Amino acid sequence: MTARLKFFGWGREGEGLTQAESDFILARARERFGVPAFHEAAPPELAALRLRPPRLAPPPTLAPLCSSESYDRAAHTYGKSFIDTVRGLAGDYDDAPDIVAYPRNEADVAALLDWAGGAQVAVIPFGGGSSVVDGVAARIDATRHRAALTIDLREMGRVVEVDRASRAARIEGGAFGPALEAQLRPHNLTLRHFPQSFEYSTLGGWIATRSGGHFATLYTHIDDLVESVRMVTPRGVFETRRLPGSGAGPAPERLAIGSEGILGVITEAWMRLQERPRFRAGGAVRFADFFTAARALRVIAQAGLYPANCRILDPLEAYNTGAGDGKSAIMVLAFESADHEVGPWMKRALECCADHGGTPESAERADAHREGAAGAWRNAFIRMPYAREITVPRAIINDTFETAITWDRFESFYDRVKAATEDAIRRVTGHPGEVSCRFTHVYPDGPAPYFTFHALGRHSALVQMWQEIKNAASDALLAAGGTITHHHAVGRQHRRWYDQERPPLFAAALKAAKQVLDPHAMLNPGVLIDP
Repeated sequence: MTARLKFFGWGREGEGLTQAESDFILARARERFGVPAFHEAAPPELAALRLRPPRLAPPPTLAPLCSSESYDRAAHTYGKSFIDTVRGLAGDYDDAPDIVAYPRNEADVAALLDWAGGAQVAVIPFGGGSSVVDGVAARIDATRHRAALTIDLREMGRVVEVDRASRAARIEGGAFGPALEAQLRPHNLTLRHFPQSFEYSTLGGWIATRSGGHFATLYTHIDDLVESVRMVTPRGVFETRRLPGSGAGPAPERLAIGSEGILGVITEAWMRLQERPRFRAGGAVRFADFFTAARALRVIAQAGLYPANCRILDPLEAYNTGAGDGKSAIMVLAFESADHEVGPWMKRALECCADHGGTPESAERADAHREGAAGAWRNAFIRMPYAREITVPRAIINDTFETAITWDRFESFYDRVKAATEDAIRRVTGHPGEVSCRFTHVYPDGPAPYFTFHALGRHSALVQMWQEIKNAASDALLAAGGTITHHHAVGRQHRRWYDQERPPLFAAALKAAKQVLDPHAMLNPGVLIDP
C-alpha cells in the first residue's frame, strides 16, 4: 500500500533527505552564516493539533465523498511555501478546511458545487497541494461564507482515451504526474511535462497554475500542451473544442489555463503528447562568469536548436547545490529526440559555448546529464523540496522567486534585483545572507531567472522577516521590468504585484468572467481577484 502524503512537509510519510544530504545542506548553512549550530524547533505531531470543530457537515447524499477527519483537514490546510511550512511548524492550523471531498467523477464535482452554492460554503480546488504561493489555503471571510470545502480530485486520475493518430489523450484532472506517465507508457507516448513537483502535483493543478515543466525551451509551459479543457463551474460545464489550432476570436481555453481555481474545477483535458525520446546527449559546460554563460545561452536560444535543457547556474548556485566549486558558472546542456540522433545539435551548441569561452566538462554522451556537475545539479533539483523540513525548524529562511525579462535588460535587471534582495536580508536580519541565480527556461527573446535567497532568521519573527525580504525582491523585479511570476502562479503571495502588472481593463474583464461563472464568489476567495 502506498504511504499517504505528509500533512507537514514534502512527499509521502517516511520519505525525506538522506543523512548525507542533510549533512551537506547544514554544513553549507553553517559555513554561510558562520555559526556552529542552530536552535531547532520540533515539527508538529498530528495527534497534538487542535483543529477547530467543523462548522458544517455535508448532506447525507454527499457524505460518502467527504471527510472531516483530522488528517484530511490538516493535510489540506496548506501548500508547500516557506510561510506554509513556518505556520505548520508552529502548529497553526486555524485555516483547516471544514470538509475535504474526494469526488469520483464529474457528476460528484457538480453536486458538491451545487450544495456549496446553496449553503454559502467556500470551495478550494486543491490539485496536489504543491502550491508555493499560498494558493490552496481555505482562508475565508466568515461574513460571506459559513464554512470551507476543499475538493481533491485524486480519485479522478485516469487517462480516459488516447488518440494515437493525433498524438493526444483525454486525461482526468486529478492525475498525478507519475500515474499519468505510467498510463501513457504502453502507447510509447509522454506528456513530457515534468515540473519540480511532478511526483506530487496533478494535471488539473498544472493547467490551473500555468505550470512550467523541466524542459527549458520550446514547450516550456503547460499552455503549449493543452488541446482542449473541460471545467465544471457553479453555472455549468465549460468545455472548449478540441482543435490543433484556431483563429476564432480569443482562445476560450485560455480562460481556464491560469485561472487558479477561481472559475471552476478542471475535471479533464485533451493534452498534446509526444513520442518517448530514444536519442539523448548532454553534459555540463563551465564559464568564467554568469553573464558570459548567459550570452552563450542567448546565441543557443536564438539559433533554433531548442535543447531540452540549457539551464545556467551562477557560481554561488553551483556551489550551494554541489554542482561546482563556486568559481565558475555552469551550463547544464541536453538534447533529446524520439526521431533522430541529436549529436549535430549538441555539437553546434558546444560551438556556441566555445565562442564564449565555455569549457565542456566531459564528452557529450546520452547519460552525461546524470554525471558530474550536470548530475549533481539534477539530483539537487529533484531533492530540493525536502530541504525545508530541516532548514525551517532551524530558523533558516530559504526561498526562491522566479521571473522573466528580455535579453536587452537582463544584466542590469540581475544586478538590481540581487542587490535589493541582499540589502533587504542585511537590514531585516542584521546579518549578510546569500542570493544566487539560475535560469530555468530560455526563450529567443529572453530568459527566466530563478533567484534563491538564504538568511538567518529568528523563530519568533520568521514570517515577518521573510515577508520584508520578499517585498523588497518583488518590488525590485517589477520596477526593473520583470514579471512577478514566470511559472509559480499568483496565489495570495503575489497578488499585490500581480495587480500592478496586469492592465486595469483586463482586471475588470476577469472580474466580469468571475461574476458570470461563479456568481456567489465561492471559488478560492482571495486568489487573483477580490470578491
